[in-house]
Amino acid sequence: MQHTRSSVRIWDLPTRLFHWALAACIVGAYISVKLGGLYMEWHVWFGLATLGLVAFRLMWGLVGPRYARFATFVRGPAAVKRYLQGAMAPAGHNPLGAWSVLALLAVVGFQAVSGLFATDDIMTQGPLYARVDEPLSAWFTSWHGTNEWVIIGLVCLHLLAVAWYAVVRRKRLVRTMITGDARPQDVPPGTPPADDGLHIWLRALLVAGLAAALVFWIRSLEVVASFSF
Repeated sequence: MQHTRSSVRIWDLPTRLFHWALAACIVGAYISVKLGGLYMEWHVWFGLATLGLVAFRLMWGLVGPRYARFATFVRGPAAVKRYLQGAMAPAGHNPLGAWSVLALLAVVGFQAVSGLFATDDIMTQGPLYARVDEPLSAWFTSWHGTNEWVIIGLVCLHLLAVAWYAVVRRKRLVRTMITGDARPQDVPPGTPPADDGLHIWLRALLVAGLAAALVFWIRSLEVVASFSF
């Protein structure tokens, strides 16, 4: 159902699945790296899954439905200023939140890519570790560790923002990202619902297939490299 009298469909199901899958991968990657040892293999797989999810979101931001597209929610400094001065936020991401989304995608994407070339100098290397020289791998490894704190900071800011919206503005962002529906009073009058029909699902499956193909291609490069030594 696209919308009812008491709600407006904002987030399509593929976007919602991406959001919660990425959150699970970030938590899983963090826990597994802290446990270390045999859990590092899980850490590698969480990293690869994260890379696939970021690739999916970047493509979905170009071909997804209305509120998932970057062209719909990414706005310049003037829009951010108007929002901070009290202008009503559009449906979907507000102008400030849009830039936080881009920042998270950037730092999480960098973490996933840098992990491909990183090593813990004990028993675990990224899938493409053998394909770069040692100084470059050391650079990626160093930034992989440093960027972890950037991610933690941005995630904390994200959670604080969600809590602030819930307490101060009475906007249930978490519920909207679960159900996909926003209350009419939380969006501008006349907001059209997001398209969430069968053709969106077919498009999402195609994009997801491309993202999965990227992940398994990268994994296959590790296998080829291991046979070459």
